[in-house]
Amino acid sequence: MKVDLSKYRNPEYDHGAGVLKRLLWHLFSKALIHSQLPLPVSVKCAVLRAFGAKIGQGVVIKPNVNIKYPWFLEIGDHAWIGEDVWIDNLVMVKVGASSCLSQGAMLLTGNHDFSKATFNLITGSIVIEEGAWLGAKTVVCPGVTVGSHAVLTVGSVATRNLEEWTISRGNPAIPIKKRTVN
Repeated sequence: MKVDLSKYRNPEYDHGAGVLKRLLWHLFSKALIHSQLPLPVSVKCAVLRAFGAKIGQGVVIKPNVNIKYPWFLEIGDHAWIGEDVWIDNLVMVKVGASSCLSQGAMLLTGNHDFSKATFNLITGSIVIEEGAWLGAKTVVCPGVTVGSHAVLTVGSVATRNLEEWTISRGNPAIPIKKRTVN
C-alpha cells in the first residue's frame, strides 16, 4: 500500500477554538507577534493573553515569533522567547520560568504516522521546565519534556526527554555533561 494524502482526514483533532477565533488570531499574530515591528513586549503579551495564553511577569518576546495557537500556551515568569522562534503548538506547550528559547528554536507538537496510508496526525505536548535553555536553531519534538535547567545545544534535536541539569547535543540529542550554574 502507498501513502494516499487524498484520504487524509483529521476529524479527531480539536483546534481548541472556532474558525472565527483562529482567523482573528492569524490576523493579529501576523500584524503584532509574527512581525518585525519593534513593538513593546507588553503589547505582545497583552495580545497573547487576550487570545487565551497564560503569560507570566517579565517575559521577553523578540520579533518574528510564530505561535500557532496561544490558547495552548503557558509561559512562566522571566522566560525569553528569541527571534524567529516557532511554537507550533497544536496542543499544550509549557515554557517554565527563566527559560530561554534562542533564535530559530522550533517546538513541534505535531507529526504524522508514516506507517498509515492516510498519514494520520500525531500530537504530543511539550514541557520546557524552569531554567532550561534551547540553543539557536534547535528542535524539540512532540511529547518531549526538557528538564529543569537542561541545555539543548545549537542545532540539536530533542526526540526524547532531556534530563534536568544536563547539557545535550546532536541529532538525536544525547547527554554530554552536567550543567553547573555559579
